[in-house]
Amino acid sequence: MNRAHDEEFHRYVAARGPALLRAAVQLTGDRGEAEDLLQAALVKTYLAWERINDRGSVDGYVRRAMVNTQISWWRRRKLEVYPTDVLPDRPVDDHTRRSEMHDALGRALDRLPRRQRVAVVLRYYEDMPEAEIAEVLGVSIGTVKSTVSRAVAKLRDDTALEHDFAEVHAIDTDS
Repeated sequence: MNRAHDEEFHRYVAARGPALLRAAVQLTGDRGEAEDLLQAALVKTYLAWERINDRGSVDGYVRRAMVNTQISWWRRRKLEVYPTDVLPDRPVDDHTRRSEMHDALGRALDRLPRRQRVAVVLRYYEDMPEAEIAEVLGVSIGTVKSTVSRAVAKLRDDTALEHDFAEVHAIDTDS
């Protein structure tokens, strides 16, 4: 691969790495495994970089590589599990609180006007830079900044969200 392609790939990873890592965490459920999965997918992408003509579809290529790699790893691990008559005592993580918090945030986002909701999701969930959000929405960077700022202010003042988080926090302290 030539130096220009190397630099282009490095810029891509620097820009999209955090969003791709979040997708990997969703696939694996574990941050360490997600980092390994993303690294494996990026190696595959790097090797195919010169053949990827549409740079707008690179995220899809990396995500597909992550899914395929995760399935392959899952199949390999599946062979390492053997049935037994005795079940070991193992604590199980309770994801209920995380799910309740996710639901509360979803409801709070639903209460925002559409444009503010889209801007917040692109900024904080997809980790897109303001310039990229401005391009996607067809507005100026200043409009993106002010829209996100107003949305965050509304979320801070959202009494229903405050109530939801108070309930989740109360459950956490009761445990």
